[in-house]
Amino acid sequence: MLTDEEWLEAMNAHPRIGETGGDDPSTSAREQGAAMRAPAATLGELAAENRRYEARFGHVFLIFASGRTADEILAELRRRMRNDPAAELEEAKRELRKIAELRLANLVS
Repeated sequence: MLTDEEWLEAMNAHPRIGETGGDDPSTSAREQGAAMRAPAATLGELAAENRRYEARFGHVFLIFASGRTADEILAELRRRMRNDPAAELEEAKRELRKIAELRLANLVS
């Protein structure tokens, strides 16, 4: 079982939604492909909300982005801003698990 600090370390290996980077940039870019096709204004809103999220929770916003549009992700980010920090950490952990499961499945297929 991972500690919260270990979860946070794993989360920080991921880029912000709408940005490139992280420990596996090409995979992240592929997973965010639908979102990255959004208009510049939407990507700007996403960047601003990412910064607000990080200021509130102290870690990058994680979401299973594969196949989701920027508008869907933005709506989910705004919804999750209403979470208290403990609830949000648990939700972020669930999203990280989904991302890890997808990546593992892609490795073995």
